Amino acid sequence: MAVTTNSAGSPAGGAARRADAGVVRLTQRDIDGLLLCGEHYGAPYDLLAAALGVPPGRLPAIVRRWRRTGYAAAGRLGPGPGWCWLTRDGMSATGLGFPAGRPALGRLAHIRAVLAARLWMQASPAWAAGQPWWHSERRLRADEPAAGRGGHVPDAEIHWPSVAGAPYAGQVWAIEVELTPKGAGRTGRIITELLTAMQYAQVVYLTAPAARPLVTRVAAGLAPWEQARVTVRELPPVAFTAEPPR
Repeated sequence: MAVTTNSAGSPAGGAARRADAGVVRLTQRDIDGLLLCGEHYGAPYDLLAAALGVPPGRLPAIVRRWRRTGYAAAGRLGPGPGWCWLTRDGMSATGLGFPAGRPALGRLAHIRAVLAARLWMQASPAWAAGQPWWHSERRLRADEPAAGRGGHVPDAEIHWPSVAGAPYAGQVWAIEVELTPKGAGRTGRIITELLTAMQYAQVVYLTAPAARPLVTRVAAGLAPWEQARVTVRELPPVAFTAEPPR
């Protein structure tokens, strides 16, 4: 039986097929999530859901949409929830331009902790009042050519805009996430370098319980005017690997 079509080439009486049918449309939430994955080497599902403000059960469907675009890949890389990371096309589409690939297994714990620290700080009243921005380690390394690198690169910077009445206006903070103690000498050299050469208003250490005593002891041994510029806090509980969903 012949099928009569209208002038647009669609079956008579049926709805015309949209030109973009089958194309995945990205929302601002999608873009924010893809950028977050790219800036942090990848993201575990539970923290990614928290960052996007969606229930954990909805996150797999969102990631599947990203995978259909070719911008993201996903999988279970270790204990706990699955991970999402950007492909080469995803890096290109977001304009980040970082090397694409799954996060290194040996860095999963640190990557998770840094992202957890970011989300914890972004949930604070000071963040809401000051509206700063997070400058990730990947961006810091991209900003400085390899030939010019020689000093320590922090895990992130927080830039506080110079807005009248905003807390910490105009300041730049260095963020260090410490899961295991590095040794007093090395920790002391890192803190001293960040306080002097890079001119940070504050060096903020967010530590796991195992690293906190050493970092606290090193900070206490600084000169009084340096101690005032170093803050040591515990990482939030979500910084550590979550149990896989059952």
